[in-house]
Amino acid sequence: MDDRRARLHEARLYFICGVDRLQTVEPALRGGADIFQLRDKHASDDALLRAAESVRALCDEHGALFVMNDRPDLALAAGADGVHLGQDDMAIEEARSVVGGDLLIGRSTHSPVQVDGAAGADYIGVGPIHPTPTKPWRPAVGLELVRYAAAHASVPFFAIGGLDSVMLADAVAAGATRAAIVRAISEAADPEASTRALRALLAVGDPVG
Repeated sequence: MDDRRARLHEARLYFICGVDRLQTVEPALRGGADIFQLRDKHASDDALLRAAESVRALCDEHGALFVMNDRPDLALAAGADGVHLGQDDMAIEEARSVVGGDLLIGRSTHSPVQVDGAAGADYIGVGPIHPTPTKPWRPAVGLELVRYAAAHASVPFFAIGGLDSVMLADAVAAGATRAAIVRAISEAADPEASTRALRALLAVGDPVG
């Protein structure tokens, strides 16, 4: 197993934000975020690459993996560790032909069929567990999909969607050992403290996958 994949298997907390919340990245990394994803549907390529330069350095400083959302080409240009793909984005096989064998590929999943069908991905996101304004069009799937992924996922999975400390505890009880967080860190009064508290909830048992 190469270094990126070994670090992925050890990862627990995955933080996601856009260009407008970059000031929260360093506190989140100090607080224990293992992976950071730059996700911004509205920023230009130039703005994303400028942001990527600074967060790439921060992730290196704190030993975290850096992932770009949606765009395998930008992941390569930014020197990222991986790219995350939604169900409506490029096929995993096509993305792999762009980024090669070294970079990580993540895939969002919203149903048991999608969990089972994520062949070629290095990890999957499972959710949204609860309704979230970051993806208002996506129906919440609840905790049943977490239970399904805990029993059936063949790669590491991250529970995602409207998770705060209370809801994350419920996801952990359902079998999640990893989680991806957006607003509970990026909108927190103290992002570092929030990250530490959330990561502590994930520090029980061995990671699944």
